[in-house]
Amino acid sequence: MKNKISTGIVAVIGILFNSVTTISAQTPGSLSLEEAISLALQNNHMLTVRKLQIEEKEQKVSEDKVKYLPSVTIGGSYQYNSNLPALAIEQGRFGELPFGGIVIPLPAADEIIEMGNHNIYNAGVSFYQPVSQIGKISAGVSVSRMEFEIAKTEKNKAEFQVRQAVEKLYFGLLITEKQITEAEIKLNLARTKLYDAENALASGKATESGIYGLSAAAADEEQNLLKLKIQYDDYADDLKQLTGIDQTLTIIPEPVPVENLTVSLPRPDTSINGAVSMNNDIRIASLLINKADYSIRAGKFSFLPDLGIQGGYSYQKGSIIYPKNNAFIGASVRWNLQDAFSNRTILKQRTFARDQAREILSNTTDQVRKDLIKAYRKLKQSEELMNVAAKGVDFRREDLRIQNDRYESGLILDAGLLEAKAAMARAESDYLAGRLNYRLALSEIKILRGDY
Repeated sequence: MKNKISTGIVAVIGILFNSVTTISAQTPGSLSLEEAISLALQNNHMLTVRKLQIEEKEQKVSEDKVKYLPSVTIGGSYQYNSNLPALAIEQGRFGELPFGGIVIPLPAADEIIEMGNHNIYNAGVSFYQPVSQIGKISAGVSVSRMEFEIAKTEKNKAEFQVRQAVEKLYFGLLITEKQITEAEIKLNLARTKLYDAENALASGKATESGIYGLSAAAADEEQNLLKLKIQYDDYADDLKQLTGIDQTLTIIPEPVPVENLTVSLPRPDTSINGAVSMNNDIRIASLLINKADYSIRAGKFSFLPDLGIQGGYSYQKGSIIYPKNNAFIGASVRWNLQDAFSNRTILKQRTFARDQAREILSNTTDQVRKDLIKAYRKLKQSEELMNVAAKGVDFRREDLRIQNDRYESGLILDAGLLEAKAAMARAESDYLAGRLNYRLALSEIKILRGDY
């Protein structure tokens, strides 16, 4: 019976171990946190979309500026006439002319004068320079410029989000890596206890029932190890997708130096005042107010008649009625009264939009202040927890040293040393988790301040 149990356990462990090793059978590559952030900022598709949106809005500003220039129209046409207009003058239409006793009618015979040719050509160029709508065009350019600034701010906000997402995944990999080490040690500890129990059973010093419990414990540790490795691969896949790394590569995250975590931060009041002008959400809300103001300004110019200067030059051939060359210049005035009435409702709509933007700005400012205070409090708490976890790592490291000396002296068995190693791995995992919480709180403050 004992041999059957051992054989079954070995088979289960072998299957699980093979499945775990198959998951990560890829080419390894070292990756630092700074490299991961840099790759994400270069290769992330959503950031590329934001960059293209900036280019789009910039071109929209250039498009609106063209409206300052006069609109120039160049055209030409050709026409073939099958029947030509004619001027008929009958004989004697203009009277008679006595000459030497003879009366000569004017004209002397019926005359038919064709008023053109079968082929008629004409070409011309005309221009129109707006005058009264220059202010409206200027306001429209300002509206497009506000949309351009909003697109740039949205890009900065997206970059902050990508950087924070990379940090979460990167530290998640480091933490899971430590948890995997702890799980592997616990698995070895469970196997050692099972092996000792089997030897005790063979020597008659233990009962068979204890073997089942230890076998189940070993299977649980194996299952936990498998879950952690799957979680590690999930984190790695998400990080590779975010950074644009080939999915066939296995990334190995490098440890983050402790000195890269702690920074000197200003007092909360100073940071809050700075965030009012630097926070991306506040900047977007402010730009929306400016955009609404310029839209209202453009609407007010719509009440004015459309006054402009127009002119041009034309050339034609084929008609004797019109001159071949003609240059002209003048002024044009148009005023659609219906637009003047409908523009009142448009102005009201844009005024309501500006009021909404102002409320959004007030709400965003209040929320940023609250989030900053909360983030500073969380940063302080995370720093305290991280320092406590660091002390735990020091104590566990010293305990592991002592237990290793005792093991080498033969005072403890393998199980005692493995328990000390598992406790050490657990302490390192808790410390990394504390560092992650500290880093996230720090990045949250930087995001709120707009200097991440």
